[in-house]
This record gives sequence, structure tokens and C-alpha cells, in this order.
Amino acid sequence: MAKFVSAKEAAQCITDHATVALAGLGLAGWPEEIACAIRDNYKECGHPADLALRQGSAMGDWRDRGVTVLGEAGEGLITRWSGAHVGSAFALNKLAVENKLQCTCLPQGCIVNLWREIAAGRPGLLTKVGLGTFVDPRFGGGKMNECTTEELVRLTEIDGEEYLFYPSFKLDVALLRGTIADENGNISFAHESILNEGLAVATAAHNCGGIVIVQVEYMAKAGTLHPKEIKIPGILVDYVVIAQDKRACWQTEGVYYEPAFNGDIKKPVDHIAPVPFDVRKVIARRCAMELKKGETINLGVGMAADTASIIAEEGFQNDVIMTTESGMIGGVPAALPNFGSAYNPEAIVDHGAMFDMIDGGFLDVTILGIGEIDKYGNNNVSKMGNRLTGPGGFINITQKTPKVIFCGTLVGKAKYRLGDGKITVTQEGKIKKFVNRVGQITYSTRYKDPEQEVIYITERCVMKLINHQLTITEIAPGIDLEKDIMNCMEFEPVVADNLKVMDPKIFFEEWGRLGDYMGKEAKKDEK
Repeated sequence: MAKFVSAKEAAQCITDHATVALAGLGLAGWPEEIACAIRDNYKECGHPADLALRQGSAMGDWRDRGVTVLGEAGEGLITRWSGAHVGSAFALNKLAVENKLQCTCLPQGCIVNLWREIAAGRPGLLTKVGLGTFVDPRFGGGKMNECTTEELVRLTEIDGEEYLFYPSFKLDVALLRGTIADENGNISFAHESILNEGLAVATAAHNCGGIVIVQVEYMAKAGTLHPKEIKIPGILVDYVVIAQDKRACWQTEGVYYEPAFNGDIKKPVDHIAPVPFDVRKVIARRCAMELKKGETINLGVGMAADTASIIAEEGFQNDVIMTTESGMIGGVPAALPNFGSAYNPEAIVDHGAMFDMIDGGFLDVTILGIGEIDKYGNNNVSKMGNRLTGPGGFINITQKTPKVIFCGTLVGKAKYRLGDGKITVTQEGKIKKFVNRVGQITYSTRYKDPEQEVIYITERCVMKLINHQLTITEIAPGIDLEKDIMNCMEFEPVVADNLKVMDPKIFFEEWGRLGDYMGKEAKKDEK
């Protein structure tokens, strides 16, 4: 039976050299109070030390909460760190940049589904996800800095076909969070907006002979929680910590509790804040124009997530099925600081199940961000210079989706004047995103499905990958092809013979014309 302990007592249960696993996204699922106790214990007595930290998603609020608190302990607490996204943990990220800990980034879906392989005692996860990217051992094996020597992925061949193998490893500690624990240690996720991979992580740790520690907000009498509400059974849980501070229990990075995120209420969509009229809104509108009624869509973080707000503003949230990789199906996906959650979701599935769907090809379209693009159309969102980020779910999502839309500004830090159906560059930016060579390959055009359609949408032009060449197919009204586009790229793209002008209507503050483009319902057999 689970033992109820303080956060400090839980931290003291973790031994030196342990491998510690997390489950969640942002602050969802993040056991802040336990992590702070681990940090403080290390500062006080030097233990636990030399930990390997394994996480599936970004975990933190890009400020002072999340796995960054473990980095605040300085060098020695965490010595090996792996995850799909490491950008939001500034203190830990700084140690990685300074080569004071090993850092490896792997695809999000591969990590969250590897927990199930470990739990079942299988040797690892076999998949094609990651081939041709920086995760492929031929191109770095996911290593993010010079000091990293861990080999967490292997290239193998079966029946003449290449695969990547992500081997299982022994798991010593699972650090998890729920909402309610009953007296027997059964864990409910009542207020959680994301079901995450907590059950798989808990099972993996338990079956490896490790310990499972869960932070919750409330304690309930045994037998009072509905059996279907239990997401982690008490037989897997060793220690439960009742959080003393609500700040350790935030549902997302942005809110303590939003009942429309976990399905307790349905929120009128006109209560969702609209996207301000700027270049982000223009880009999001142009992305939305690529969608058809009935399609199942994945929306990434950042500018890509603004497309959900555009769809809701235009009144089409019930005509497409919007999803996020965290497990939201339907509703209106939220942008940062609530990314991963959705207003009024139709269904919420666990993290691993969502990636089973994604890896199997259930999406019609995905809209994701632009980091760096080279002349072949390869996209790098995982590492720019010394900025270590990781791929998140990017690699899984782009692998099987028939239509991939990348969006972002053509140049970073530029200033614009918008309105009257056109855009004018008032101050040119200094950060070129379309470069001769990308720092890493997060999306590989060489390894993509030949039938996959790839579109690059910016505020100045729209490009498509045609015959393995980046081709400008549309130009924004008010933009000069040579001065505002060609001079801002390190390579010269092809210009389509029938170059079109982007619809001027999206450059007005009021739009209301998405219905002109959504068209008839897309048929699944026409993918």
C-alpha cells in the first residue's frame, strides 16, 4: 500500500545514480513540490547525485517552474538528460550548453511509447520514426552537445528495410502527478487537462523494481473514487505527496484550473481571446485556407497554434477535427501558455495512444513551425546555434501525415505595416530563416513519403516543395520579390511561372472569408 510522505521524505527515497522518469507536458503532470525538495536536498547534503532524467515532452513554464528547478541545484544533480523538448528548462539547458551534463533529444512519440515496451519487459521500440533526421545515428543519434556519449538509438535493418531501434533501459524512479489520491494510493486525474503517459511510466518503474512517487492536491477516503476515474492504480504507487502549495498544482503553464480544458464545462468559443491583427494572424489565416471540411488536423506550438483561434473566430471549429499530440481530440486547441490543452475537447486520450494514431497515419493535415529551412526544404526546429530545443512531436507528426504545412516569418525580428489589403516591410529583420544549410535536420525531405504535399507559408510568400525544389507559388501584395524575398534568403528558390498573389483579403483586420476556401467535406479515400 502507498505511503503518504512529505516532499522532503520523498526526495530522500531517491538514491544516487538513479534513472528518473517524468510524464506530462508544460506544467501538466509536473510534480513541482517534489522536484523542489530534490533540488533542496541536493544543495543541503549532495544527494541524490548523478541522476539520469528522462522526460517525454517539454516540462516547465519557460520561467521558474518545471525541470528547470533541478538545474538550479547546479552541476552534479542531473548528469544525463534526455527528452523530446528541452528548451523550456533554462537552468538545466544552460548546463547542457556548457557541456556540464549529457543531453539527448528523441522524438516525443518514441519516448512515450518506449515506456510501454519497458513496462512489458520487451527489448525496446522498433520504428521508422526519426530516419534521416538528427536522431538517426548516421546524423548524430540525437546528441545535443559535445560531451554526450550515451547511445539511446540504433540503426537496424529488417527484410532489407531500415528501422531505428530505441532500446529499453532500467527505470529506478517515476515522478508523477495527479489530482486526488485515495487512502490506498489510487490516483485520479480529475483536474488534469492531459492524461499523459503516467500509467505507462508507473508500470515501467514498478516492473523494473523501482519506486513510484506521485504528487497530488487532495486525499480521498478509500473506496470513494469511481473505478473508471483511477488512472494509476494504487498497487503501482509507493509514495504519495500531498502538495502544500497550489502553485505546485497548476493545470497548465498559464492557469491553475480551467474547467473547459478537462471537460468539466463547455466554454462559449467567443470567450476565447482572438489573435491580434499582426503578421502571425495573416500567416494563420493563410494556413487555415489550406484546410477542408471534415479533415483531421494536428496543430503545433507557437504560430501554428494560432490557426485554431482563426478557425474558431471564423466559426468553423465544428467543421474540422482539431487535435494536439498530447491527446486532445476536437474542441479548440489552446495556444501558449496553455499549449497541449484544448477548450471543449470531444475526447481526451492518453499520450501514447495519440501517438499510435499519429504514427499510423490518421491525420490529414498538420501545421507546424519554421526554424530554419534549406534549399531542399529540410526544416530544423530542434537546435539553432547554442539554442537547444529538441523536436517535440515534430518528427512523429511529419512522418505519415499526407499534407504538411510549415509556417513562420520569412525573416526574424522584422517590422511591418499591415492593412488595406497589403503588407509593407518597415524595418528588415536580422535573422535569416531560409539558409544554405540547416543546423540539424528535424524534417527530412529526402526521407519523406513521395506523395506527401509540403507547403511553406510566410507573411511574404507561399512556397511549395515541387520536384525536390523550394518553389515560390504566391507573393503577398505589397512585397517586392527581389528586395523583400530573394535578398532575405541565402539561396535562390525557384519562382513558379504562374506566380500568384496571396489573397489581399487576409491583410485586412476583418476577414470572415474562410468559408470561401474550406469547400466540400474532404473524403478520406482522397488523401
